[in-house]
Amino acid sequence: MVKRIIAMVLCITLSGLPAIAADQTAGKITALIPAATRNQQPTQAQDVLQWNDLLQTASSGRLRAGLNDGSILSLGSNAELKVVQHDAATQQTSLELDYGKIRSRVVKITQPNGKYEVKTPNAVIGVIGTDFYVAYENGRTTVICYSGQVTVTSLGTSKVVHKSDQATSQGQQTVLSPQQVVVIGTEIPVAGFPPESAMIQASISETNISVAGVGFAAAHGVLLHGLLFGVVAGAVGAVAGVAATQSGGTVTNTIPPPVVCAANPRAKCGR
Repeated sequence: MVKRIIAMVLCITLSGLPAIAADQTAGKITALIPAATRNQQPTQAQDVLQWNDLLQTASSGRLRAGLNDGSILSLGSNAELKVVQHDAATQQTSLELDYGKIRSRVVKITQPNGKYEVKTPNAVIGVIGTDFYVAYENGRTTVICYSGQVTVTSLGTSKVVHKSDQATSQGQQTVLSPQQVVVIGTEIPVAGFPPESAMIQASISETNISVAGVGFAAAHGVLLHGLLFGVVAGAVGAVAGVAATQSGGTVTNTIPPPVVCAANPRAKCGR
């Protein structure tokens, strides 16, 4: 009789675990261009994110989210991202990018066994404390490291079809340092790949949400002198007119473009 009661209690407890996990808070949406949804329902700024939430943007939508540990996600247009897990206390984060483009600014991981991973259909991207970009389209995963270090592992039959000359690969794993790029896929496109400077510039403009009518420097209280030329100069102009709107009519700041080391030898780049 006692064993039967214990078994019943365990069944009830275990059956409730998925619901408990689904209720755990991961962060909140901080800005969006309205053609975006959460769990296929219209969403707005200040909406809370929970584990297993599905975020989607249309061709005219973008979305910004802040995670509980201080990390920032910026989802571009035509994208689908699942927030599988985010535990700020243990620093365990898992995201799944089914398609589209995302930029992540990740706080430094200091907890034992902490991890921050982004999965695409053909790659797993892991970081320690990094500003980086991931895109999945046309069967290829593109990863760009702006700062810190990124580890990219290809899955299945996919392999490295393009990478920066100084990026290191061993087996299915590639390690990226600042301003390095890798593309995971099964074949090289007929047209080849654009210059990496153009890829970096496009990645910045495609994931930015900027303040309407306010210049980049004014929005962040930073000086651009000697900092954002070369690759980044074109990206700043491209994103200057993208408005971040909320249902209440307020706007929010942009995530600043990364420093491009080649354009400014005196800039402090790396971890």
